Amino acid sequence: MNHFVKRLAALAACVTASVGLAQTPTAPPTPTTEAAPAISQDAGTHALTSEDLSAFFDGMVPFAMQRGDIAGGVVVVVKDGSILFSRGYGYADLSARTPVSPENTLFRPGSTSKLFTWTAVMQMVEQGKIDLDHDVNEYLDFKIPPFEGKPITMRNLMTHTAGFEEVARDLLPATAEEVNLERYLKTHLPTRIFAPGEKVAYSNYGCGLAGYIVQRVSGERFEDYIQRHILQPLTMNHSTFDQPLPPALAPLMAKGYKTASDGVAQPFEFVDPPPAGALSSSGRDMAQFMIAHLQNGRFGDTRILQEATAKLMHSPQYTASPGMAGFALGFYQEDRNGLRIIGHGGDTEVFHSDLHLLLDKGVGVFMSFNSLGVEPGGAHTIRPAIFYAFLDRYFPAPLKEQPAIASAKADAAKVAGWYESSRRNESALRPFNVLGQMHVNAMPDGTVTIAALADYAGKPLHWREVSPLHYVEEHGQRKLDFVADADGNIKYWATDHISPVFVFDRIPAAKSLGSVSWLAGLSLLAVVTALLFWLLGWWARRHYQRTLELAPVLRRTRLYSRVGALLLLGEMLGWVLMIAAIMADEDILLRGTGTPWFYFLYVLGVVAILGALAVVWHALRNWQLGLRSLWVRVGETLLALAALYLAWFILAFGMISFSVRF
Repeated sequence: MNHFVKRLAALAACVTASVGLAQTPTAPPTPTTEAAPAISQDAGTHALTSEDLSAFFDGMVPFAMQRGDIAGGVVVVVKDGSILFSRGYGYADLSARTPVSPENTLFRPGSTSKLFTWTAVMQMVEQGKIDLDHDVNEYLDFKIPPFEGKPITMRNLMTHTAGFEEVARDLLPATAEEVNLERYLKTHLPTRIFAPGEKVAYSNYGCGLAGYIVQRVSGERFEDYIQRHILQPLTMNHSTFDQPLPPALAPLMAKGYKTASDGVAQPFEFVDPPPAGALSSSGRDMAQFMIAHLQNGRFGDTRILQEATAKLMHSPQYTASPGMAGFALGFYQEDRNGLRIIGHGGDTEVFHSDLHLLLDKGVGVFMSFNSLGVEPGGAHTIRPAIFYAFLDRYFPAPLKEQPAIASAKADAAKVAGWYESSRRNESALRPFNVLGQMHVNAMPDGTVTIAALADYAGKPLHWREVSPLHYVEEHGQRKLDFVADADGNIKYWATDHISPVFVFDRIPAAKSLGSVSWLAGLSLLAVVTALLFWLLGWWARRHYQRTLELAPVLRRTRLYSRVGALLLLGEMLGWVLMIAAIMADEDILLRGTGTPWFYFLYVLGVVAILGALAVVWHALRNWQLGLRSLWVRVGETLLALAALYLAWFILAFGMISFSVRF
């Protein structure tokens, strides 16, 4: 267990520690009004009771929220059909000092909403209206073309193996009037980059497509279908997919914040397509949804799924590597401590949530926070920290250290290199993909590290090879697998350190960040140096009233060459500025406000490539005519090589794709 989790667990063990924590902006916990029965656990573990859960979470969550600069949150735990614990922490509204209520305060669970969409799909499967393995075009009023001769099935959509590239444009529209499921799907069809079933690549569009199919085969508007067939049967009276919220629920919506210390409430986030993440719900309502799934579709005297259907939905369907956590039908697997766990996370810009079901224990955990906070320690950090500490307290498992195999050092060298996520956009955002690459490092002791796979203090984890190409976290239980093709070449890696929603594909050396950062940097240095010498030469001749003795033909090609170099520099700097702008303001992508600038950079890229040809032509003419010194000709040749590399970079990374499918 890492340092942060140890610290949290220590605080949880000392109930009184929470009393000394600063309570600004964290409000006192708001407990449920319902008393929960005690549940006995095996000897040697903490008893899973409402009292012990109170001590555990009250000692952990306020500290974690303060450390992470988070305004408010809710945690609920269910067991064997009952709500064992539900508590609000911090504030739903900082300015009004409104504390979070687990019964009434609404949060935005983000992509956890997808579980409702997938449940609706399984209801349609149960009724014979959808076949998991039929071409989804059978249910649509528009066509999705096959890829490599294979159609997309509903099973592909539910396991995120349809092969869609990542798209984010218009995912969070500015107004409710812009939300339109049918229009969104028909105007935002992503490019396919994998054959169906080949590789996992998480897709909001795919879930939206499934929700639209539910709408079509049921004859009901998607939001209305969910309300009538899932929310109402589960008495989820504080839940809706409607955007904006119904008048009765709008006053109960928690405000969202970037950080608690910032204190600026963000606008209500509209989500399109709604099936992918539009739910608003209270902690208590989410508890009832968990109970229904833990009881295989039964909630009291009501059923939202037949038992066989629910068990099918919860069963493994896809994994990127044998033995690695993968996907059930909509749920992803999160097995830990020897437990069979399924769940789903969800993130909007300001709300961050997780839902976990311990299937064989009848236990469910849901948590949601209304701020991203500050990392390390923000919402992305504390959610797994809290859940893992919960598992280690109530369902501990002995840690089994496995020795490394003899081929560890050789295999570490084999897998070392650069990789990129399968959840990526190749139509318009390939320059961004370069920056998102991850490097696998081979360590002298035969372990491997990946900077992004780190503990809560930011220190990279070490992974030990315990069988060929299968690694386990040192002093931990998480896994990292490398998958090779029939010839032994590494194709990708997968890990249960993060949700199994994508894998990381190996990158050819020429396109790896390690190569392009150096070569592009040197090329830009050559271009900048040439332009500086050009400007300094012009200034010196003007100052000293000299003229450049140069044949007219070289004078012209030299001018074209320097203009070409300037265009190349402008194109590269333009993309750097675009990336910086998007990192500062995601709305450029999410709401498409950067579209004109993308087109400008595409046009500039075409002109820059023509400019690169002018640089090369000038270098060739210098050698052909032989009128200038050797050093000048060598310098022009180096500039030409730099221009050629930058032109290749522009082509190789889609900087003239003229696509705004992002």
